Amino acid sequence: MVHNGQRLRKNGLSVAGMKYKNVKTEVDGITFDSKKEATRYIELKYMERAGLIKDLKRQVRFCLVPTIEGEGKKVRQRAAYYVADFEYWEKHTDCWKRVVEDVKSEATMTDVYRLKKKLMLWRYGIEIKEV
Repeated sequence: MVHNGQRLRKNGLSVAGMKYKNVKTEVDGITFDSKKEATRYIELKYMERAGLIKDLKRQVRFCLVPTIEGEGKKVRQRAAYYVADFEYWEKHTDCWKRVVEDVKSEATMTDVYRLKKKLMLWRYGIEIKEV
């Protein structure tokens, strides 16, 4: 958004750059893209302390398509990645199960996300849990 030739700013970010109208939120010195993601992080930390989950990680990167090189090792296409909001192991009766989780709203359920979700299942056998 431009006002008198200048970009309007909110919380140090240009309003035009806030694609989904999320509000950046800080918890434990970590800046999250949205309040919803920060709230989910707090919930997962409580679950981890209670022993229901373990090995909680944030912003886990998965390669969906590797770099495609052309002649002379020149890059024709860069690699494509999916970055999960959270990854953790969830306790079940007799084992631990890996969970890859993404905090989603209707606005962030894009065609690109849907394609990456399918590629995650195809490449890694992982179904993304949407919260």
